[in-house]
Amino acid sequence: MTNPTTSETTVHTATALWPCLAFRDARATAEFLVEAFGFELGALYAREDDPSIVEHAEMRWPLGGGLMFGSAGRDDSPFGSRPPGTASMYLVCTDPDALFARATAAGAEVVRGLRDEDYGSRGFTVSDPEGNLWSFGTYGGE
Repeated sequence: MTNPTTSETTVHTATALWPCLAFRDARATAEFLVEAFGFELGALYAREDDPSIVEHAEMRWPLGGGLMFGSAGRDDSPFGSRPPGTASMYLVCTDPDALFARATAAGAEVVRGLRDEDYGSRGFTVSDPEGNLWSFGTYGGE
C-alpha cells in the first residue's frame, strides 16, 4: 500500500497498533470480550498482592490486531488513572450477522443495529458492560 502524501510503501506484518483501555473490572470485561466478540486472551498479569488488579493484559482479534488493557485506578500514572468506559473501536469482521447474534446473546447493549451502509459495509455497534463502544463491520479500509 502506498501512502498518498509521502509515496512511502506500507508493509502489513505483525500487529503494530495496540489500542490500550482501562476497565473497572478487567477480568470480567476480558471474559465478556471473549464470549461476546471472540477475542483471544493472550496474556494477563495481575498484581501479586491483589489478583483483582490487572497490571497488563493482551487480547488478539482473530482477523488481526491486538488490544491491551489493565485495571482502571491501578496507579496514579496517566495510564493507570484514565477513566474507563470512554473508548470507541472499529473492528473488521467477515460475518457481521453471526457476530451480532453472538454479541447480543452475551448481553452486549445495542447502540446501532445491524445495517448496510451506503459505502458498502455491513455492520453494527454495541457497548460492553463498562460503556465502551464496539463497532464491527465488513469495511476493511481503502
